[in-house]
Amino acid sequence: MLSTGVKGTRTVSVTDQNTAAALGSGTLAVFATPAMIALIEATASGSVAPLLDEGSSTVGTHLDVAHSAATPVGMDVTCETELVEIDRRRLVFKVVVKDAKGEVGSGTHERFVVDNAKFMSKAQAKLE
Repeated sequence: MLSTGVKGTRTVSVTDQNTAAALGSGTLAVFATPAMIALIEATASGSVAPLLDEGSSTVGTHLDVAHSAATPVGMDVTCETELVEIDRRRLVFKVVVKDAKGEVGSGTHERFVVDNAKFMSKAQAKLE
């Protein structure tokens, strides 16, 4: 059963592939903001996935996140999420991203619980 307090943690290494220079969000060899966003989404969605009904998943709908410090290639980055609000199908997570020297990002992330088949049917209908 889904309830507030569910926590998630995920760690990635900063490599040449997830830098701002590689992802096009800048020119420097530091952990890219788009990579941080992907890490946040993966951590939050993974934390609640085992608690959802079969045939359901979550989709990201809103992020309010500050990327406050740079992390160079060779360091690890860890994201911690906590489900702090449930409003019917809307889930709100508090997020913190850290490297070995401290916090590098924080904010909130919102996801919605969806029925996979209905969601994909609606998306595919755009092709018609």
